[in-house]
Amino acid sequence: MTTIGTNSNQTQPVEVQPVPSTSQRRQLWPLLVSVVAALLLGLVIHSGIHQRALAEGRVSLATERAAVTAVNVVHPKTRASDEQIVLPGYTQAFSDTPIYARTNGYLKRWYFDIGAHVEKGQLLAEIDTPEIDQQLDQARADLKAAQANEQLAQITAARWQNLLKTNSVSRQETDQAVSDLNAKQATVESMTANVHRLEQLQSFENIYAPFTGVITARNTDIGDLINAGAGGAGTGGAPQELFHMAAVDKLRVFVALPEVDLRAAKDGAKATLTLDEFPGQTFQGVIVRNSDSIDLSSRTLNVEVDINNSGDRIKTGAYVFVHLSVPDASQDTATSVVIPANTLLFRSEGLRVGVVRNDRAQLVPITIGRDYGSTVEAIAGLKPGDLVIVNPSDSLTTGTQVRVNAMNAEGSK
Repeated sequence: MTTIGTNSNQTQPVEVQPVPSTSQRRQLWPLLVSVVAALLLGLVIHSGIHQRALAEGRVSLATERAAVTAVNVVHPKTRASDEQIVLPGYTQAFSDTPIYARTNGYLKRWYFDIGAHVEKGQLLAEIDTPEIDQQLDQARADLKAAQANEQLAQITAARWQNLLKTNSVSRQETDQAVSDLNAKQATVESMTANVHRLEQLQSFENIYAPFTGVITARNTDIGDLINAGAGGAGTGGAPQELFHMAAVDKLRVFVALPEVDLRAAKDGAKATLTLDEFPGQTFQGVIVRNSDSIDLSSRTLNVEVDINNSGDRIKTGAYVFVHLSVPDASQDTATSVVIPANTLLFRSEGLRVGVVRNDRAQLVPITIGRDYGSTVEAIAGLKPGDLVIVNPSDSLTTGTQVRVNAMNAEGSK
């Protein structure tokens, strides 16, 4: 032990530790390495256990989330006070008629072919009728003979009546002369009627347009044998019409209106027409009449819409879409909403939709008004603020815990 002096009066002993030798330091190194290794191993084991616990927690949370059904939802849309429906229809000519011959003969010539626009009273064709011409000549000759006989009978009756005044002849002979005059007059009237009949038949040699329109068909040609009336058989035994005409300046459109939309069938109401061949264009029509009777097989009302076609843009027989406005029947329908058709659930107890309330599904009964195909009108059971489940599972029941997809929840607002 070494004593170190601090001052002259006091001394304090200080113990000096011996310095380990090189051999002792070499013996301590393995111990230090073992301690560090043990610490590192402990850290690795602790970290592994912690990571395993975190993984198990995540798996458990994911399992719990997977057990909750994720659903997409949509908000019901409120229905407008005046709703528009679109129905298919087709155009018809305002007047459409076949033209037949009223006399027998051969077609002499025709003047208009298909697509020709003609005016009322315009000559369409001529028929050669030699037999009618000969019959008319004979009837006129017979009429002249009857008129000559009538004149002779009239002179004879007048003479006998004058002779009767002087008692030169008997009354019986006078009455016979007067009766003969009456018979001759009746014969003249009959002959005159026959001449007029044949003149009418002869006038049918010329075929005229019955109204202003367009020729849509020509079924005859020069030299064809023409039979009178619609009963004349053509090829295959069908009536042989010479021409077919249609008045196209005004068209009719017939629409089968569903029974639930009968309020749209108001005479004088406007109707808008669209056609595929005129994209982006609309044509205005007017409801003029309806059948006033529901068809038992289709449960529809036949409605006629007339449209002005002075420019001849729309052809007869064209397929059109008719847009009609359906007014509200009462204020109660203002609360009706429209939902997609893929939200409906058909259950034995009736029609249902799934609604999310307090993170659980509720099967709500609804009443359907109109069916628009991809959407339907719910007139009872839903409100605009409800979250209606889209494409619900068939196994969905009331009380099932559900989770609304985040992106869908933002899009449905």
